[in-house]
Amino acid sequence: MGHPGIATKAPTRIISVIMVGAIVMLALRVWVAAPMTVVSDSMEPTVMQGSIVLVHSAAPSLDGPTVGQIVVFRSPEDGKRTLKRVAGAAGQTVAIRDGALYVDGALIVEQYVDSRQIDGTFFHRVTVPAGHLFVLGDNRAISIDSRDYGFIPIADVAGTVLWPW
Repeated sequence: MGHPGIATKAPTRIISVIMVGAIVMLALRVWVAAPMTVVSDSMEPTVMQGSIVLVHSAAPSLDGPTVGQIVVFRSPEDGKRTLKRVAGAAGQTVAIRDGALYVDGALIVEQYVDSRQIDGTFFHRVTVPAGHLFVLGDNRAISIDSRDYGFIPIADVAGTVLWPW
């Protein structure tokens, strides 16, 4: 005959472990990172439509996300959560000449952009105001981004993409 206390302790321990695991997973999702399904093709080929990305949801630093990071925010166009790449931060000048991105007058080499699709694309030089970002989709030929709706307030950034999968 077995020990009577062992049978009642095992289910309690299992339930405790499951509850602690669920709380940890919930905390990670709320305060650290959460999955997001990409519904647009504006970031292709970097992030394909239908892909799932992991979004770091912690508050951005006082300066905000850095140039080159992919950020998630509510689109001024339709209010939906969207992701774009930061092309310019506060105080920087941004321009597109013949499809090439220039930040503070320097050519930015963007391996993630198909330059054949955007050859002949121009966007006038702008200076990003304090507290804002200039964002672009990697699929520049079809992306609706800061060239259309202007600068994004850093306060509207919900997070940065940690990893597309």
